[in-house]
Amino acid sequence: MASGFTLSMSEAEPGVRRAERELRMTDQAVLEREATSAMASQPQYEVVVIGAGVAGIYQIKRLADLGVHATVLEGSDDLGGTWYWNRYPGARFDSESYTYGYSFSKELLDEWDWKERFSGQPENLRYLNFVADKFDLRRHMQFNCTVDAMIFDEADNLWRLKIREDGREVTARFVVTALGLLSAPTPPRLEGMESFKGRSFHTFHWPKEPVELTGKRVAVIGTGATGIQVIGEIADKVGHLTVFQRRPNWSAPLNNGPISEEEMADIRARYDEIFAKCARTPGAFEHEPDRRGFHKLTREERVELWDSLYGRPGFAVWLRNFIEIFVDEEANAEFSEYVADRIRRRVNDPAIAEKLIPKDHGFGVQRVPMETNYFEVYNRDNVELIDISETPIEKVTETGIRTSDRDFDFDIIVYATGFDAITGAFDRIDIRGVNGEKLRDRWKDSPSTFLGMTVRGFPNMVMLAGPQSGSASTNYPRGIESGVDWATGLLEYVWEHDYTHFDPTPEAEAQWTEHVKDMYATMLMRKAKSWFTGYNSNVEGHEQGKIRYFVYNGGAPKFVAKLTEVAHNDFRGIDFR
Repeated sequence: MASGFTLSMSEAEPGVRRAERELRMTDQAVLEREATSAMASQPQYEVVVIGAGVAGIYQIKRLADLGVHATVLEGSDDLGGTWYWNRYPGARFDSESYTYGYSFSKELLDEWDWKERFSGQPENLRYLNFVADKFDLRRHMQFNCTVDAMIFDEADNLWRLKIREDGREVTARFVVTALGLLSAPTPPRLEGMESFKGRSFHTFHWPKEPVELTGKRVAVIGTGATGIQVIGEIADKVGHLTVFQRRPNWSAPLNNGPISEEEMADIRARYDEIFAKCARTPGAFEHEPDRRGFHKLTREERVELWDSLYGRPGFAVWLRNFIEIFVDEEANAEFSEYVADRIRRRVNDPAIAEKLIPKDHGFGVQRVPMETNYFEVYNRDNVELIDISETPIEKVTETGIRTSDRDFDFDIIVYATGFDAITGAFDRIDIRGVNGEKLRDRWKDSPSTFLGMTVRGFPNMVMLAGPQSGSASTNYPRGIESGVDWATGLLEYVWEHDYTHFDPTPEAEAQWTEHVKDMYATMLMRKAKSWFTGYNSNVEGHEQGKIRYFVYNGGAPKFVAKLTEVAHNDFRGIDFR
């Protein structure tokens, strides 16, 4: 026997047992660590939808129908998106109401009556609440949840979202952004804005409570689509209205009116026909372009069409027009002069009329604001137009506004100065993808996407009406339904094949982005200072410079055909694992 000492079993047993216990404890610790790691890689939700507006409501409806564990994070205290925030006087559809509503449910179509051809904000918000309540969608929504940051965790293959209000983190395997096109308002950058002693607000933040306008001295800064609606609505209600205009916009009559019970019954009977027509038109509206050929008709025949269109409702004057006005300088110039003459007939003072007629772009090369008695406003004694290209605003004072010419005193200042369109809502979230790359840095010069729905290096993220999407440049709900259906189909494909990760290929993204650029080349809009080209003087870096390719100009039918082609070919252009 070797020298040394040995222990009897009775003496050895406590040590052995202790060692075994320690081994078991070590195994348990490993198991617990593995379990903790596994739990960390399992997100709280399969899908998070950001935004409870028109797009987010339909997206959560599709996910709820599939039984997916999903939630909507909404920054405001209720649903509605643009129709929740934009409570300013005159806010309403410029799409025919019955083409704006959802088409996915026959019951919904049967139960909801539109009261006006172009419905106003209060009714529109009631409609979206009706939809959410009918399908019990609120239980899937979390309000007062502003997403400040959204970071892709490569190790756990999930998104980590930071909520501003309570600081908590929400995790999801997949994120669908339903941020809206015009949800990032841009007040002007004027000295002294905080010093004004009266009431002031951007139209997007118009107060919920009624704003007393009677007898008030009111300023409206901006004559874009929002300003035109506000000005036309309040001019006969205020004591005095001063409009500060930098650049005039082309505008045409909305020609709104009530929808009778009989007409609503007829619309309901024709919904299939109406939506089919929207599906085949470039803008996804009821309005189909005139294809007879601008140059094949006489001047008299062209004017006959224009006289008819000017009196028709909505975008008819723009979208039922000759297709040449969008691409042909000569055709556009002739029609622009026609509209200019109509404006001159409506404004009594020739000098004021000329100030209201754009000289830097033609009619329809950017989205056309629709108006109700807007030009007649300037015939009123209590309305004054200030051209700030001639006498710039120098500052906001305690009592009003100072221009290079004089001081103005006001009780209320309304900033109708637009939005950081399409990408602005994305830029306000710290979105970081693979290797920590920031989406706002990727898109600084111009967006790059695949179909306007996905972005290389930002896996498991789908954008509804993102930049370069056909949904961003058409009748919004019609485009949104196509986008939501495609996004839902993509997620179903992922789940059916037990994938947990998707990302577009570099080649697919590059090809789509180049295609989007090519579609701008033929359009006169490429020359416009509009949100279609990334222009907004109230956003630093967006004042001048090169074009930013924000929208898809190929029209709704081409875009939907492309979505369908990709989906039918196993989502070709996207990598899965």
